[in-house]
Amino acid sequence: MQHHADHASADGAGREFLAFTLGREEYGIDILKVQEIRGYETVTRIANAPAFIKGVINLRGIIIPVVDMRIKFRLGEPVYDEFTVVIILNIGGRVVGMVVDSVSDVTTLQPDQIRPAPEMGTVFSNEYMIGLGTVGERMLILMDIDRLMSSPEMGLSEGLAQQG
Repeated sequence: MQHHADHASADGAGREFLAFTLGREEYGIDILKVQEIRGYETVTRIANAPAFIKGVINLRGIIIPVVDMRIKFRLGEPVYDEFTVVIILNIGGRVVGMVVDSVSDVTTLQPDQIRPAPEMGTVFSNEYMIGLGTVGERMLILMDIDRLMSSPEMGLSEGLAQQG
């Protein structure tokens, strides 16, 4: 008897999303992409990097770029305090840090709780959205974090590709 759910066949069990806030909105990303969550620490700036790439941190011997989503999506002046969180993502074997305002919880969404994203003025284009997740009164904007992080506009692919 197998007790652990196999992710491939766990469709009935829904998908788990890490919920976090950026500005006034709540977002969700696939929990399987999340390696760890840590507090914000000082980063080492990189010369000539775009403003939203805060710099790099040394994560147990791996140098990883840290992206501030609030700067990237112009969500007001970013504040760095004890609530600021860096979500460490592992996307296709590449590790990236993502700064967000706060992390809420891990939410399981059933397929019928995920609706296609309407054409609306969200901060980023629909191609980086999986859809909208609804949990009671809450609405999570589900980010396709793979596509976003490997998109040309993030400019991470070139810099990261050289590491491996």
